[in-house]
Amino acid sequence: MASPTDGNAVELNPVLKPLSWLLGTWESDEPGEGTFPTIKPFRYTEKLHFSHVGQPVINFTFNAFHAESNKPLHRECGFIRIQPGTNKVAFIIAQNSGLVEVEEGELTGNHLKLQSQSLGRISFAKEPHVQQIGRVLQLRPDGKLEQTVSMATDNQPLTQHLHITYTRSS
Repeated sequence: MASPTDGNAVELNPVLKPLSWLLGTWESDEPGEGTFPTIKPFRYTEKLHFSHVGQPVINFTFNAFHAESNKPLHRECGFIRIQPGTNKVAFIIAQNSGLVEVEEGELTGNHLKLQSQSLGRISFAKEPHVQQIGRVLQLRPDGKLEQTVSMATDNQPLTQHLHITYTRSS
């Protein structure tokens, strides 16, 4: 097997085969919609990158930008693991807002549904604090990746927050 540092592609760890449809770079083809009861609706673009280095883990980065100004917005990075022999998946995520989370859920074909299991935040995080996150990622029959994120805060129940679709760019 090739080393991840010698410039050659590394073989995908067999544990990750059920998630291989995520691998690569995805870019929003149209701006996504952001809404929440306590904020003004907004539009954003986003670039996702899922990669691996041969370990039983997918590395990822999510980078969002304001749709009109292209100003950097939300950033997430982390790791995706799958429990071998099962359809149980975990996302381990660090966000530029100071939130760190573990989301777990199930993979059914090309549909991944996750719920936050653990949230941590910096001591001076902006209020109201996020209390729960739900995420659905699915590869649609037309080959586009779709993501919907729901969120609950100290003063709002779990509500859809983000919705966007992506086209694979590499």
